Amino acid sequence: MMRLFRRPPPRVLVIGLDCASPELVFSQFRDDLPVLSRLMQAGTWGVLRSSIPCITVPAWASMMSSRDPGVLGVYGFRNRAAWDYASLTTADSRAMTVPRLWDILSQAGKECLLLNVPQTYPVQPLKGHAVGCFLTPGTDSAFAYPALFRQEVLKVAPNYHFDVHDFRTEDKDALLQRIIDLTEVQYRLLEHALTTKPWDFAMHVNMGVDRIHHGFWRYHDPKHRLHEPGSRYQHAIRDYYRLVDAWIGRLLERAGDNVAVLVVSDHGVKRMDGAIAINEWLWRNGWLALHTPPTPGRVQKWDAQQVDWSRTRAWSTGGYYGRIFLNVQGREPQGIIPAADYAAVRETLAAQLQAIPGAQGEALATQVFTPQAIYRQVNGCAPDLIVYFGDLHWRTVGSLGYGQHFTLENDTGPDDANHAEEGLFLLVEPGRSGAGASADRGLMDIAPTLLQRLGVPVPADMQGRALP
Repeated sequence: MMRLFRRPPPRVLVIGLDCASPELVFSQFRDDLPVLSRLMQAGTWGVLRSSIPCITVPAWASMMSSRDPGVLGVYGFRNRAAWDYASLTTADSRAMTVPRLWDILSQAGKECLLLNVPQTYPVQPLKGHAVGCFLTPGTDSAFAYPALFRQEVLKVAPNYHFDVHDFRTEDKDALLQRIIDLTEVQYRLLEHALTTKPWDFAMHVNMGVDRIHHGFWRYHDPKHRLHEPGSRYQHAIRDYYRLVDAWIGRLLERAGDNVAVLVVSDHGVKRMDGAIAINEWLWRNGWLALHTPPTPGRVQKWDAQQVDWSRTRAWSTGGYYGRIFLNVQGREPQGIIPAADYAAVRETLAAQLQAIPGAQGEALATQVFTPQAIYRQVNGCAPDLIVYFGDLHWRTVGSLGYGQHFTLENDTGPDDANHAEEGLFLLVEPGRSGAGASADRGLMDIAPTLLQRLGVPVPADMQGRALP
């Protein structure tokens, strides 16, 4: 009698590309990316809708937990730690209160390999091996799990880096070299780990893609206001994507057989046209009161101690998207907005924010969100309003002293790009023919998809649904 054997579930390799653009990978650069093009022919690919907000933290956490930022209580890289005016906390691994993919896989007995995945520092125990993310302070720290793995990492890569430092700089030659060095050293370690460590699930996130967009987008995009036709950096982004594509080819060879491959980004990229000086606007329009008015032409950082909270109704912290907070009685220490008026005041402010014009008085395609409308739950100290100015071609700055409600310069250094709401996914599975171009999917669909492929039950409270 013939016995039938079920093929074991494939291992899964996730190649994360922070900020990678579907337009660049699937269209503009496709002929320059032979490895990714080959994967597209064999797999299923498409646009991956990001979280709101579409920024590294919390997008990767939302992807890997299949929970929205409100459930996670994480709304950015830094978050209000309490309902006061100054307490901020960095959203590192300790901010995560729900299990992520590798936590579930570890409990199921699967071997995991994590390198440079956002919000994994400080490193937490798991079944397998891990190296911390871009939040890691340096190689002097306890950046690896298990602890002995640290010595091996430094033997393979003595000059290991976790991020590109000072990527907002005018020294483009040095920046480009730092991005290349980061990419090479991290992929060399990944190559080593894929061939020397046991793994059922392996994941690495490349931050270099994000950094090269922020540093060099003006040279790539003819529509950027600072575009320099014929610049020697004109093809820096394209050439970097080529470098990454070649490395992906090497990594796939090292990964071996019966491996499902997911190439994925947390959000996309678009040019930055300028920045709304949000606290300047709030001050000029009677929402924010200061002890001393800002001096035009003398830019000063946001300082909560300079605020007259007894007359302030709203303020912001700035960032790639606008985070607006209201000063509510019974919530903030010196709140002045009665709780009964909260909804009406928030609605009034939302309408005024939506009407803020651009540098030439033009209308901006601005979206204003309330957390309660977009999240399943609202945990932690959430912003009262989340704002995408100018379809995300405009960011916000929290500093004051511009003499107007906008600036064409970023207050933390040169920055050419903002984030876009559309990331990408490209899934290739052994023994299955891909569906080719797919309908858009949501970022929270990734974790249940990978659990299903690895033969592990999907928790009922995950918000996404597996790709078919």
